[in-house]
Parts: sequence; structure tokens; C-alpha cells
Amino acid sequence: MKQIPNLFTLLNLFLGCIAIVCVLQSGITLVDDVNGGFASVIPEKIYLASIFIAAAGIVDFLDGFVARLMKASSEMGKQLDSLADVVSFGVAPGMIIFQFLRLSFAQQPGGLDVSAAWLLPAFIIPCAGAYRLARFNIDTEQSYGFKGMPIPAAGLLIASFPLIYWFSDQEWIIRLLVNKWFLYGVIAVVSYLMVSTLPMMALKFKNASLKDNWPKLVLVIAAIICALLFHWLAVPLVFIVYIALSLALK
Repeated sequence: MKQIPNLFTLLNLFLGCIAIVCVLQSGITLVDDVNGGFASVIPEKIYLASIFIAAAGIVDFLDGFVARLMKASSEMGKQLDSLADVVSFGVAPGMIIFQFLRLSFAQQPGGLDVSAAWLLPAFIIPCAGAYRLARFNIDTEQSYGFKGMPIPAAGLLIASFPLIYWFSDQEWIIRLLVNKWFLYGVIAVVSYLMVSTLPMMALKFKNASLKDNWPKLVLVIAAIICALLFHWLAVPLVFIVYIALSLALK
């Protein structure tokens, strides 16, 4: 029975591996556009990777919940959870950014032959995430608050990009997602937030008191409203609200 939470953790890792496969199967090609030129497209819908990362996020929540429910928390489970998180919320999202950078450069003349040096910054994200997790594992003061942004938040933010790209009808949003400077900015900001020691709110309720939990309730309400109004674009918007609330409570 004590291994049941670990099985959830391994399922998290399994789903992260599937997400990576989905990203890797998405090649970039050039097709004729309506203006007589060429446009770069991702023929395989990599939003499937987003779905698997989101599923990994649900399982990641459940493994901790099950461990507490069954009183089966262990040091091994803690380490295993971090290893799974590096893959599901670090490597897989890093691969998504890698593909979006390729898509961005593919729109330029000769862009498909761009040097890998321009694409490799995508892997700063899993490196920053691994550092964040290692620091978390040796810190005993992060039960109801975090030092630096938790890696699942970073992974889920980036996982929303393919969904927004495929399902948004706003041209400026699509163009933004394939702008290399925007992507480099995302890499820099997300990586910095993970390795920083900025206080970040943990989504755990200490008790039933409204006074102690109002920031979490505000975040939940904001998430519901944004989801109804903006659909998949709600993810980065809620991410911004989360950061703002965390820093406001500093």
C-alpha cells in the first residue's frame, strides 16, 4: 500500500515521456501561403503534448494527496517526485519551446537551416527546473509557501502555448507565439522565477479560515472567470495573477 503514491508519481513521469514523443513527432514544413509566398507550419498537432503535460499535472497533485491520505509519505517518494517533475514540467516544456523557436526561424529565408545555437536556450528551462527542485529537496521551510516558482507552474504555462496557437483566432497572439524574441523572453523570465528565492504562494489550504486563504480563493475565482472569457489564453493570464498575488504577499 505504501507504494501506491509512488505509482502515481511514476505515472506522472510516464505521461511526461509521452508528451516528449508528441513534440518530437512534430516536424516543420513549408507550404504555399495565400500571398504566393511560403509559410511555416507544424503539421502534427503538438497540442497533444500539452494535454499529456496537463494530465501529468493532475497526477502530480494526486500523488501528494494520496500520500498524505494514506500516511505514506517518504524520502524516496520526495526524490522520485522531483525526478518525474523534471521530465514532465522541465524537459517536455523545453522541447515545446525548442519547436516554437524552430517554427519562428523557419519563417525566415533559410530559417530551417538555422544554427542549433539559436535553439538550445530552450533547454535552460529544464536546467533551471532541476536546480529549483534540488534546492526544494534540501529545504525544510517550504510547506505552505515556495522559494522561487514551482516547476509545475512553469511547465503548465509553456504547455498552454500549443493550445493557444492552434485554437486562438487572434492573429496577433499567434504571431507573438512564433516571435523568437518573445520566446527568449519567456525562457529568461520563467527560468529566473524558478531559480530565484522570491516567495511564491503554495496552493495548499492551512485551514478553513478565509483570512488565511483569501489569496488562493482570489486565484481560483480569477481562473474560472478567465477560463470562461479567454479559454486557453486563461492559462498565462492566471499565471500572471499567481505571480502578482505571490509578490503582493511578500
